[in-house]
Amino acid sequence: MQHTPNVIIIAGATATGKTAIAVQLASELATEIISADSRQCFQELSIGVARPTEEELAIIPHHFIASQSITEPSNAGLFEQMALQKVTELFANHSTVIMCGGTGLYIKAFMEGIDPMPEVPDSVRHAIEQEYQSKGLIWLQRELQHRDPAFWQQAEQQNPRRLQRALEVLQATGKSIMAFRNATPARRSFAITPLVITVPPEVLRQRINERVDAMMKEGLLEEVKSVFDFRHLPALQTVGYRELINHLEGKSSLDETVQQIKINTWQYARRQITWFKKQPGFFHLPANEISIEKIQSLSC
Repeated sequence: MQHTPNVIIIAGATATGKTAIAVQLASELATEIISADSRQCFQELSIGVARPTEEELAIIPHHFIASQSITEPSNAGLFEQMALQKVTELFANHSTVIMCGGTGLYIKAFMEGIDPMPEVPDSVRHAIEQEYQSKGLIWLQRELQHRDPAFWQQAEQQNPRRLQRALEVLQATGKSIMAFRNATPARRSFAITPLVITVPPEVLRQRINERVDAMMKEGLLEEVKSVFDFRHLPALQTVGYRELINHLEGKSSLDETVQQIKINTWQYARRQITWFKKQPGFFHLPANEISIEKIQSLSC
């Protein structure tokens, strides 16, 4: 009897231990891992994006880790295309493939497809980015609340990148980004078992604080200095990099900056948790309950 190929998705908030779980499962299943992380794909970013360690990368082949430059385009639509192609290749030798990451939109695009978005001129994108840099998140929120109330009601209201993208489309086309979305999910020829790793909030916050301290000791500040000249790029509008760029521009002390990274990382993790809770079909499990037997029972 031939079994349907399956992709096991290990998703969840930052610092929940996704990578270690994915590596363990992939090792037991003798398979490979596709990264669904919108920042770990960049060659220039390592410490601040919690890239898998050299030991983890040596144990299991990973795909889309350090696979492109921060100067190259990266979005959910491109990820969908590349991940579908890669998973097809891997199914030639593996009946099961692991996907691991916390970028919800990438995972959703892989599972259900994503509608093509209109081209946005660089001039529009840069103008909105400049406004955001000078006026902040409140400006973005007010613009969309006023100009695109339907989108605003269902938006990730604390996510500046999502809000910027919606405003870019509105500015470029005169239409809401919702006008380009199709509610009909794509059908895949393989099975998908999507898991979300859960961790008690107090444990997760402690992990985040310890991770930020560890990143600073590993040289995160030097890593940010190495990409400082590219600070205008979307890839660097990321927690950890954004705050240290502000520090290097003289806007905050190092101690204040580290504390702000911890706060912003925790807020980002909470947004991830909320997003995944809203997605139908995901199995939410504590890390210590993840096993091949458990996953097989969910897949039945």
